[in-house]
Amino acid sequence: MKQIEVVAAIVMRDQKILAVQKGVAKKEYMSFKWEFPGGKVEAGETLETALTREILEELNLVVQPKNLLITIEHDYPDFYLKMHCFICDYIEGDLILHEHIQAVWLDITELNHLDWAEADIPVIPEIENYLLSVRSY
Repeated sequence: MKQIEVVAAIVMRDQKILAVQKGVAKKEYMSFKWEFPGGKVEAGETLETALTREILEELNLVVQPKNLLITIEHDYPDFYLKMHCFICDYIEGDLILHEHIQAVWLDITELNHLDWAEADIPVIPEIENYLLSVRSY
């Protein structure tokens, strides 16, 4: 089975989190699903470098990865995905969609209302836990 390693950004801005929606995808089961933005890690890149490059290319945003939140391993029907999810601060840029059909900034309580890609679903409770730990200080 094909193995893919990717990075995903949980972009935080004004207490909101960025979610993006795929359009028609090569894999039908991925079409119109919501995800945390990111992409493939290229040879020789650190995870953080790959993440900042992908977010700039896909969304025209400059982000600063703060820390690794979770690494998800998920078996899709025809490939194995390893996804490193980072909490990121929005630095600058006007959002321009190059790969997705829609983007929304949501409060943590609104994330569960979206139809997420399977691998992204377990990230949501990790974000909730992270935000609770940050707010407790």
